[in-house]
Amino acid sequence: MNDIKHFALITGATSGIGLELAKLLAKDNFNLIIVARGEDKLSSVATLLNKQGVEVLTISKDLSQPGSAEALYNEIKEKAIQVEVLINDAGQGAYGKFIETDLEKELAIIHLNISSLITLTKLFLKEMVARGRGKILNVASVAGKAPGPYQAVYHGTKAFVHSFNEAVRSEVAGTGVTITSLLPGATDTDFFRKADMLDSKIVQSGDLADPAAVAKDGYEAMLAGKDMMVSGLKNKIQVALGNLTPDSMQAEQMKKIQEPAKGDKN
Repeated sequence: MNDIKHFALITGATSGIGLELAKLLAKDNFNLIIVARGEDKLSSVATLLNKQGVEVLTISKDLSQPGSAEALYNEIKEKAIQVEVLINDAGQGAYGKFIETDLEKELAIIHLNISSLITLTKLFLKEMVARGRGKILNVASVAGKAPGPYQAVYHGTKAFVHSFNEAVRSEVAGTGVTITSLLPGATDTDFFRKADMLDSKIVQSGDLADPAAVAKDGYEAMLAGKDMMVSGLKNKIQVALGNLTPDSMQAEQMKKIQEPAKGDKN
């Protein structure tokens, strides 16, 4: 047992909220496993995090592909590493009318946002419960609290993630393991470029949250063992009002926010 190394695992760790979470963990002396697709970016981020004096392992995996999450788990187990903290941050969206967007891309997004998250959560949660300790932070979104025209699949995946988090958290209550759901709003990350969403009103408005502030909210909530954290006062108000608003009305409100700033809006 003395040969086992203890680490925190973060997916989507090379930019945005994931990178900021990795920085917070490193500052608190957690050894890290950072996961993303690009090996070059992983290497540069590892160099940055190494300056905090922690060990940083990099694993390049495309978690939108079937079997990738299981392969990631197996690779970690082969290294005799014990994951004490799991952060599922990797996620992606697709922008546009559902009848016009690419099906294969959306199925890959569902695999990334849902299937890989479920796989990693299940495999590491079983170990954590057996040990009687551990923390999991799964990144959902305020998008999961309302239907999202022009991002129908993304909003649907994040609704799943939050519901899943709360259900499994209830199941493992009293085991020493906690699951926290982080619900950011629109945040200044590379998400919108990857989703081909730069022309949407929500991006054009420039009213985007600081990923470092969002990460701090989520990190502190995870350490405290809270069930969820809605990051930002505006988003807290939005979620509270949404609980009192019919879904059809929320969909129309979200449509106005997310529709293209120019061109066809029908």
